Amino acid sequence: MSARLPLLLRQLRSPQLPGRPRLLRALCRASSGGGGGCGGGEAPLGQQRLRDSQAGSSRGPGSRAPPARDSIVREVIQNSKEVLSLLQEKNPAFKPVLAVIQAGEDNLMQEINQKLAEEAGLNITHICLPADSSEDEIIDEILKINEDSRVHGLALQISETSFSSKILHALKPEKDVDGVTDVNLGKLVRGDAHDCFVSPVARAVIELLEKSGVNLDGRKILVIGAHGSLEATLQCLFQRKGSMTMSSQWKAPQLQSKLHEADVVIFGSPKPEEVPLSWIQQGTTVLNCSHDFLSGKLGCGSPGIHGHSLIAEDVSLLAAALRIQNMVGSGRRWLREQQYRRWKLHCLKLQPLSPVPSDIEISRAQTPKAVDVLAKEIGLLEDEIEIYGRSKAKVRLSLLERLKDQADGKYVLVAGITPTPLGEGKSTVTIGLVQAMTAHLNVNSFACLRQPSQGPTFGVKGGAAGGGYAQVIPMEEFNLHLTGDIHAITAANNLLAAAIDTRILHENTQTDKALYNRLVPSVNGIREFSKIQLARLKKLGINKTDPGTLTEDEMRKFARLDIDPATITWQRVLDTNDRFLRKITVGQGNTEKGHSRQAQFDIAVASEIMAVLALTDSLKDMKERLGRMVVASDKNGQPVTADDLGVTGALTVLMKDAIKPNLMQTLEGTPVFVHAGPFANIAHGNSSVLADKIALKLVGEEGFVVTEAGFGADIGMEKFFNIKCRASGLVPNVVVLVATVRALKMHGGGPSVTAGVPLKKEYTEENLQLVADGCCNLKKQIQIAQLFGVPVVVALNVFKTDTRAEIDLVCELAKQAGAFDAVPCYHWSVGGKGSVDLAWAVSEAAHKGSRFQFLYDVQLPIVEKIRTIAQAVYGARDIELSSEAQSKIDRYTEQVKVVVLGETKIQFRLWKVFTLT
Repeated sequence: MSARLPLLLRQLRSPQLPGRPRLLRALCRASSGGGGGCGGGEAPLGQQRLRDSQAGSSRGPGSRAPPARDSIVREVIQNSKEVLSLLQEKNPAFKPVLAVIQAGEDNLMQEINQKLAEEAGLNITHICLPADSSEDEIIDEILKINEDSRVHGLALQISETSFSSKILHALKPEKDVDGVTDVNLGKLVRGDAHDCFVSPVARAVIELLEKSGVNLDGRKILVIGAHGSLEATLQCLFQRKGSMTMSSQWKAPQLQSKLHEADVVIFGSPKPEEVPLSWIQQGTTVLNCSHDFLSGKLGCGSPGIHGHSLIAEDVSLLAAALRIQNMVGSGRRWLREQQYRRWKLHCLKLQPLSPVPSDIEISRAQTPKAVDVLAKEIGLLEDEIEIYGRSKAKVRLSLLERLKDQADGKYVLVAGITPTPLGEGKSTVTIGLVQAMTAHLNVNSFACLRQPSQGPTFGVKGGAAGGGYAQVIPMEEFNLHLTGDIHAITAANNLLAAAIDTRILHENTQTDKALYNRLVPSVNGIREFSKIQLARLKKLGINKTDPGTLTEDEMRKFARLDIDPATITWQRVLDTNDRFLRKITVGQGNTEKGHSRQAQFDIAVASEIMAVLALTDSLKDMKERLGRMVVASDKNGQPVTADDLGVTGALTVLMKDAIKPNLMQTLEGTPVFVHAGPFANIAHGNSSVLADKIALKLVGEEGFVVTEAGFGADIGMEKFFNIKCRASGLVPNVVVLVATVRALKMHGGGPSVTAGVPLKKEYTEENLQLVADGCCNLKKQIQIAQLFGVPVVVALNVFKTDTRAEIDLVCELAKQAGAFDAVPCYHWSVGGKGSVDLAWAVSEAAHKGSRFQFLYDVQLPIVEKIRTIAQAVYGARDIELSSEAQSKIDRYTEQVKVVVLGETKIQFRLWKVFTLT
């Protein structure tokens, strides 16, 4: 077979010669060789065709010379090549792939497909299955191709009897370059040929007839032996040309009379021997579009047609070229879909009530769209989502590869002034803003929120789905469990905690040799190190790979971590506020042999694994970050990591689904990512990098991604810039600073605000002096944002007790303090339309541009980073370090080369003196 390839390529590129097309001659010669010949006792197909051609050299009256079919093929392939070159000039990384699933040996067709694809500049992959492959085996291969975003077209080369409805329904219409699916056929019949794939075999028939000068208008067309999609497509195309189309099967009683009436006869399958050629009248145009004709499988049943107007033996060859053309069209359509476009989003209507009902009543009154519908509206492919129920889905990270050349949208951070214990509505503002942008201004926008912990949800603060008519729905799904990410973090965290205590126990109760043998056991007589163990050997400076060659000292160094229990920082976690587990003693069972120690349970979202999830940008990166987590120090003061314990792979497997962002929707049907939820007072307090990156690609360069930072700007926003932006490489365009009259009154000297206790009259009656005095906090938070060079828009979250004078005063003072704009927002009471003014202000600020900068250089010593944050953010004169703090700084400086600082502090006030203890 391979000997034919150079000949095929030369024939494709050679000039046209008179007589029989040279490419066809080459293919006929090839088909007479091994792998494509006829059955025993028959003349080779190429010789049979040659005799037929010679016998038919004397043509009857009115006959037409056959068209130069190789030139048609060459023209189609050249056109495809030029179109593809233009596409790749604008998109250099674009490499379209055609997949062909073939059941049975058909080496000649495989060769033809390969050469035509190479000539056009396409990549092609053949999946060759046995001829007796079952329906389910073929469907399995189809489904794999459907989910492969690198493949842009799929063709099936299987027998007619294998084309079951089940197989056709498995095909993705957008990859069906043969036009056999119901969706493509339906669009063709409806008249949307520009928006579907048309059968290349049917197109080849029309092309050959028209190139031969056959006027189809008013002609009688007889299609014999065609089935399914080919028959339907031929009928539709001929009717559009004004032809009268008849269909028949080979054993139909009226076949002879129909053949006598026909001007054009199309063979859709091989002609049986019992149907004589004499039934076809002189001057009739005959085309054979049976795939078996070109493949050399017709045998004695091949029609020795002579004395007729046109013998189109190479319809399959032209069909193969037109399939390549369909494939280029598929690639062009795929590229167009990757470009920025405004979503055709079906937004959900709100009917706000007054007074505003409870959050749960509002949530349950709105019926969310099916999440797969939402996913399709925002440009996600079917294989890029994993659906959880009706209203939630995970989004696969493969989308980032598909959209890697797509420009990012505008990046907006929602932060806040120092909050009261009741919260000031950052999540509500975030949701109201995207509802305004997408549902009311028709601008692509995405909200990226943190997943709430069950601790606060069942505590005083409550859930984090927003409030009023600016919520994520369904509220219960959002606040509880979601897709199980926090449960995965709990499992991974506690596995690592168990590994620490187990390792200490074994090292305290076993000899070096016994411990080494447990770590590197012999399995089926073979003893070898795992990859993670080889990495530990390298870390220890032991350059050996055979477990049997280590010395006793090397075995001891490898097997013993010598963890100092007093330095263990890794605690067990639970996503419940259970105060009686805050201090516990572990190891009191008899099996622990008296090795007990004091420990504690933390809230699950405080686990470092949550911070890793929020900062990672790929599965590989997450595995590396998990492996680097320091859980304790050894007795020499060196860090002990998850890699040292050998559990990194297990942690990664437990987290492999949690890394995928969760897709939900707002009350008005706009998209939301809910992913990761580190607290801002003890961690960095932002949703995941991955959710932001995926959302920025989906909205396109004119769209907006709005994310939020926990607590006040002094905590969450500072860490967003200095930690999250360093990890992601993303640069924010705008900061939206949320304020409330209530919080400003408290900062101005009003009485304490306590959750669950009715507000004092100072908060329910107009008090301009308290508001003015409290705006010093607002001014300071604006200044903190300006440290990073990002424009600030103040969003005043309006409550029903706020007066017009108080609202105007806050907006005026905010602008005087340097805010780009200050806008009152009413999304809580009316939904997105109550934040349209905020949306316009954010858009204007984003187009103004930012001059983003970090607060400190990562190469600075830890003490200098602390001093910089304390002075610039909190207004401290200087810092003082306790001996314990200095000791920890010295240890971390020795253990870690580069430290990005995340301070821990109470969230309810700005400190004038910053003390690290």
